[in-house]
Amino acid sequence: MEKIVNEIVTWLRERTKEANAAGLLVGLSGGIDSSVVSHLIKRAFPNDSLAVIMPIKSNPVDIEHAHKVVQSCGIKAIEVDLTETHRVMFETIKQSVTRGEWNAESERIADANLRARLRMSTLYTLAANYKYLVVGTDNKAEWFTGYFTKYGDGGVDLQPLIEFTKREVKELAKFLGVPEEVIEKKPSADLWVGQTDEQELGTTYEMIDNYLDGIAIPEKDREIIERLHRRTEHKRNLPPRFTFK
Repeated sequence: MEKIVNEIVTWLRERTKEANAAGLLVGLSGGIDSSVVSHLIKRAFPNDSLAVIMPIKSNPVDIEHAHKVVQSCGIKAIEVDLTETHRVMFETIKQSVTRGEWNAESERIADANLRARLRMSTLYTLAANYKYLVVGTDNKAEWFTGYFTKYGDGGVDLQPLIEFTKREVKELAKFLGVPEEVIEKKPSADLWVGQTDEQELGTTYEMIDNYLDGIAIPEKDREIIERLHRRTEHKRNLPPRFTFK
């Protein structure tokens, strides 16, 4: 595990140097993936790394966990509360839509994606200030199923965890010293009250990890995973570009 961590840290340093950047930052939600990345970037750049906590009507427990992660790795951190910013922006957008045209059925996902994109904008504003790169937190399971917001948490400069399944991220977390309560809690993207990743996905991370590792899983789970992968292919690619024939 130490060898793997050292390889990731070296890779982070090399990519940062290539970009002529001064350091790295990450959005810290209090979940396991962003907690692992916080530990990794602190190792890569002890004096030039930053964890950004960005609550938007967030569960207080998640914010508490985020601060515990900061303490566990000693990374510099700032908190930017985006709750009011999100409220004003979302209401302004809703009010601009012609009466009767607002799609109430899509409201929750539109609200959730706006949260992710506000956080992305915040990270890049801070990155410009510090001359840092933005580090992503998607693991292999999330990347394969497209479980991230396009131009939201998917909008980053570096993705150090893409090759690691959720269970492998757990092993990294244990090795790095991420607090136990963070490692063991139910994964959530903090998109709305009570939201959990597995409820949204319709399957479990264990099933996705098994699928990715070539282990047999029930047919219904395989169908869900493959459907998610097909449906979200656009998220893993650049937008289609017109070219003259």
